[in-house]
Amino acid sequence: MDSVDLEVLKSSVRWLDEGHRALLVTVVKTWGSSPRPEGAMLVVREDGLVVGSVSGGCIEDDLIDRVRREGIHIEKPDTVKYGITAEEAHRFGLPCGGTIQLVLEPLADASGIRALLDAVERGELVARTLDMASGQASLGPASATDGVFFDGTRLTTIHGPRYRMLVIGAGQLSRYLCQIAVGLDYQVTVCDPREEYTDTWDVPGTTLVRTMPDDTVLDMKLDDRCAVIALTHDPKLDDLALMEALKTHAFYVGALGSRRNNAARRERLKEFDLDDAQLSRMHGPVGIYIGSRTPPEIAVSILAEVTAAKNGVSLPTILQVEGAKAAREISAGAASDCHV
Repeated sequence: MDSVDLEVLKSSVRWLDEGHRALLVTVVKTWGSSPRPEGAMLVVREDGLVVGSVSGGCIEDDLIDRVRREGIHIEKPDTVKYGITAEEAHRFGLPCGGTIQLVLEPLADASGIRALLDAVERGELVARTLDMASGQASLGPASATDGVFFDGTRLTTIHGPRYRMLVIGAGQLSRYLCQIAVGLDYQVTVCDPREEYTDTWDVPGTTLVRTMPDDTVLDMKLDDRCAVIALTHDPKLDDLALMEALKTHAFYVGALGSRRNNAARRERLKEFDLDDAQLSRMHGPVGIYIGSRTPPEIAVSILAEVTAAKNGVSLPTILQVEGAKAAREISAGAASDCHV
């Protein structure tokens, strides 16, 4: 879950312990464009203090105003929609045609928020099911592919660890990539056994380890909420990470390098008993084609591809580095033929 939503849970528990009334607000359905995804949360205290986000800000302002004027008077969960008309969409800052449905839940002991927070902080991935009629909530196991479910009588939301990213190499490109990845809310681990790089690593919000990459992959027990990006250009390090990462359920495994280098890498990895299905999961050359040249631009390119993979978006070949460069070469060749 996002760190923003984790703060919502922490604030909810703290306010309840302090004797405050609080209203938990969850995005359950969206139509058209929406600034926040299903499952996003905020909590409003009876005095209007708020933590979290369900929109670009205007819906939050309306909810705060309601609570300050009317208090938290509902006893059971309820629903509300914003942006049904074009006028409301404009008023609440929703994109054209956007509509958002929220569940408003007055928090109480039956909400089980403390148990949910405890489970999340233990690193568990759990499903919380809220009965709309009674306000009673229960916890159960969940998988990373589960999503928000709402049928008017029950609301199920998924809560658990943040997405993790393992970056092999602590060089200049890694600095820019990790800074952006932290901003995207990944839990970032950087692995590099080379002292000349690790001794100067100082990117806030990241964890640095000096173990060998293959050992690091095994120690992290990668799952389908993990991404691995090899950036050292050193086969002795990158290949060690890749040969283990491609055997895991990591949703993204990629390596920096030219088309020629990546072709050679695939041949080397075949010697480590990786089959064609496993090798086909490797992204390389890593990133999408945006004409990037500088380390910051390359970092943006890589994380754009990671984000697409995380969100289940299949990129067309023309956006991938290998496909785009091949198309440019064909186009350049055709133009040259025209001038012969």
